Amino acid sequence: MARQTSPYQWSARGFIAPGVLLVAVLLYLPLLWTVFLSFTRYNGLGSPKWVGIDNYVEMLTDGDFVGSAVNTVLWVVGTLIIPVGIGLTIALLTWNLRGGVWLRLPFLIPYALSGIGVGVVWSFILSSGGALDQALAAFGITDPPRWLLDAPLNTVVMIIASSWQGVGVNALLFTIGLQAIPKEPLEAARIDGAGGIRLFGSILWPMLRPLTAVVVGLSIVASLKTFDIVWGMTKGGPGTVSETLALTMYKETFVNSDYGLGSAIAVFLTVITLIASVLYLRQQLSPKNEV
Repeated sequence: MARQTSPYQWSARGFIAPGVLLVAVLLYLPLLWTVFLSFTRYNGLGSPKWVGIDNYVEMLTDGDFVGSAVNTVLWVVGTLIIPVGIGLTIALLTWNLRGGVWLRLPFLIPYALSGIGVGVVWSFILSSGGALDQALAAFGITDPPRWLLDAPLNTVVMIIASSWQGVGVNALLFTIGLQAIPKEPLEAARIDGAGGIRLFGSILWPMLRPLTAVVVGLSIVASLKTFDIVWGMTKGGPGTVSETLALTMYKETFVNSDYGLGSAIAVFLTVITLIASVLYLRQQLSPKNEV
């Protein structure tokens, strides 16, 4: 016998229908349109011309695309090691201190800036003859590195600039996680003689693992779509040596008006982000990692 839908269920569906429709219009339809464009040759005028997988072949055989992919990998690695690692260290050093919030506050202030704002600030510091070069000249270093002109140094210093912005919020998140840990296990571990690295490895780190999964997951997704800081500091230059995949996608689409190739890069980046997120979350949420 078929199950009948009650009036309450129809009412509930009526309430959620506008939200579902809004998501479909603003998210799913543009995604499907982007996938379609990735198989076409389209300059924004006229009708798209179907070319099959030509855009993907061109993308994967383009040296500039390979360079952008390598830079994106550097961003993923760098933003995992520096802002997450330093944020965790700051949280561990200040969470039990009286007035620790005031010690964390200076690291949190840069998070209020936009990515373009961070790029402008650090461009002033790192440009040729800029603040850093002048400071080094005061110590007799008259031939400093070309921070924003030589690869991969320019990518490294931009990762540092991004880390300056992200350290504070990671420290805040880890502090919240540390404050949520029950005091009883910590006191028992200290009575048994655990302290320092042993206390961190045996008690703190396992209990921080769920929060760490969130912090690292967000960091991976954010680094894969890095755009604003790179655009604000180098615009991907000189040439294309500091481009990321997101910046290459933007240039191909809106600068070169090659919507087909730009869409192919967007689809590739979306798939890579999805795969990285799923694999990471599956690994973190597997039963063997449960505390």
